[in-house]
Amino acid sequence: MGQPTGQTLAEKIIARAAGQDSVRAGEIVTCKVDLAMIHDSGGPRRVKPVLERLGVKVWDNSKVVVISDHYVPAVDQQSAAILKLTRDWVKEQEIESFYDQQGICHVVLPERGHLKPGMFVVGGDSHSPTGGAFGCYMFGVGATDMAGVLVTGETWIRVPETIRIDWRGSLPHGSSAKDMMLKLCATLGMDGGDYQAVEYTGSTIAGLSMTERMTMSNMAAELGAQAGLIAADGTTADYIRAAGANPSEGTPFRGDEDAVYRVTHEFDASALGPQVAAPDSPANSGPVEEADDVAVDQCYIGACTGAKLEDLRMAAEVLGGRKVASSTRLLIAPASTRVTAAAAADGTLAKLTEAGAILMPSGCGACAGYGAGVLAEGETCMASTARNFKGRMGARSSKVYLGSPYTVAATAVRGRVADPRPFLAENGA
Repeated sequence: MGQPTGQTLAEKIIARAAGQDSVRAGEIVTCKVDLAMIHDSGGPRRVKPVLERLGVKVWDNSKVVVISDHYVPAVDQQSAAILKLTRDWVKEQEIESFYDQQGICHVVLPERGHLKPGMFVVGGDSHSPTGGAFGCYMFGVGATDMAGVLVTGETWIRVPETIRIDWRGSLPHGSSAKDMMLKLCATLGMDGGDYQAVEYTGSTIAGLSMTERMTMSNMAAELGAQAGLIAADGTTADYIRAAGANPSEGTPFRGDEDAVYRVTHEFDASALGPQVAAPDSPANSGPVEEADDVAVDQCYIGACTGAKLEDLRMAAEVLGGRKVASSTRLLIAPASTRVTAAAAADGTLAKLTEAGAILMPSGCGACAGYGAGVLAEGETCMASTARNFKGRMGARSSKVYLGSPYTVAATAVRGRVADPRPFLAENGA
């Protein structure tokens, strides 16, 4: 028998970007970049000096998206200076797509219709794999590589092997994509993707909303993967249309039946309950029933992973008619200004704030240790963020647990790490 000739989803997208009929894992190719995304932290202030030394401008100002989300709103003169530099550079380069203080880049980019199936996209942030939820090959690079992309419109890539992760069954109420990813981190480890491409497949994935798929692709970074892909379908097309773009402008690739995967992992979503990651690594995850019964000083619903509209609605399901415990505080930083507006319009924000939640600006904020909401020495936090590395959200002696928005909200009510399912049952949800 001959060798299989099929290609994976990742190989098909990379081949198109490289101008080739096909590519194979391990091959090094040069690809044309369909879109480059940078933010205020790793963007203009890093690449501006390089472009100035070369005496050039960006290769195509219609293919560069700039989003200010790390230092927003400015809390000191240094933050204000970084934001001013970003705004000035956007004007100098005549960038057509600039979203200033509109939300977190990984949410704003698809929200404004920039991502379409089949695109080859480079982002200046480690959670850029989020774009894979739209059938794109999107990955993060550092400032030096991004400068090269901005000048040439191209970058090189070693074609990755693909690790297939197949989820079957329906998620029980009270469990979410965040729980699926914490389970994967615990099972496969932080290097489970070994800097390859991860592709999520199966009936569970097909049944997820786009924002839940974004959580899956986003946290491929926590598995050590370069990209986290989900083949585009009708759900993808509906989201893109709602964002005001035309999904048919993209190429909805799918992996071939005889494509070669490095390995396939299979998981049963129907048996998955809420998961909690103990401090210092998402890989320290396990069932909420086994989590430490610790008192929590702060609960935080924020970040690209945990503060989209669906995430806020999850929290509201638990918080409706209840109050945040007097021993803790609940901070909520919606992932974008559009999320804030939608949550206000449908009553979600009212449920959250009536319970005692404190509304924060949209942006990366405390998730990355910026601005308001960081932790003091010795404090404990339960967060809906993707990472809980030591010192990431504030003082190095602080401790951060990770959970879904359901779990964060339940913990806020109890004042201690809590299982959300009893609260949902009491609400008849």
